[in-house]
Amino acid sequence: MNFKLTEFDSKDGQPMPFDVAQNVLELMVQLQILRDHFGVPIHINSGYRSPQHNRSVNGGIRSQHLLGNAADIVVEGVSPDEVADTIEMLIKDGKMRQGEHFRAFPISNWTEMDVWNYITREN
Repeated sequence: MNFKLTEFDSKDGQPMPFDVAQNVLELMVQLQILRDHFGVPIHINSGYRSPQHNRSVNGGIRSQHLLGNAADIVVEGVSPDEVADTIEMLIKDGKMRQGEHFRAFPISNWTEMDVWNYITREN
């Protein structure tokens, strides 16, 4: 595994609840599949967000970051659109868990990947 749980800690230093950590561990497994596919590092811009941190960044009240089900990622040398397309392909090929939710934000130069049962794409 190329990821550490601490990479997903809330940026405000609040501790990650146990149940949230369990969700992050599943997210890490899915991100490892993506990393193995590309063969390059994946940087975690935002993982778990405490409620206070989520408010400070204007996160949604139902943000999956609050539950440890989401990460904003940058794959070295890969555009957010290509990351999103690759996630779709890996899901279709049965390599990533069905039901991944992700959004690509090409303007912001990152991809948000949520591990829950809804799928959408925004450009």
